[in-house]
Amino acid sequence: MKEIISTTSAPAAIGPYSQAIKVGDTLFTSGQIAIDPATGNLAGGTIEEQTKQVMKNLGNILNAAGYSFADVVKTTVFITEMSQFATVNQIYGECFTANPPARSCVEVKSLPKGALVEIEAIASK
Repeated sequence: MKEIISTTSAPAAIGPYSQAIKVGDTLFTSGQIAIDPATGNLAGGTIEEQTKQVMKNLGNILNAAGYSFADVVKTTVFITEMSQFATVNQIYGECFTANPPARSCVEVKSLPKGALVEIEAIASK
């Protein structure tokens, strides 16, 4: 049985998808880009600003479902310029200080709304 997770503390879905789906003890988040939920606009033009907002959005979705970054077991990072990975990695690492999840990172040509980074997560209790 799946449960739809939705919070106003993260951007509303901009298509036919949910912010997250919980199945049993496992939570699957949709990829988050740096949309500020208060404005609906991208939060800044730098990779630093956008990565911070992405992690904030992910954290808010995790919290809405009763999870935290400590429960994340896998992430996928999509980035438009692999040369920016060290910056993304540093900010990402601030959220996963102990026992970090498994991760994939893929360079992509473009992301929705011209975003520079998108991250999705799977968490489990």
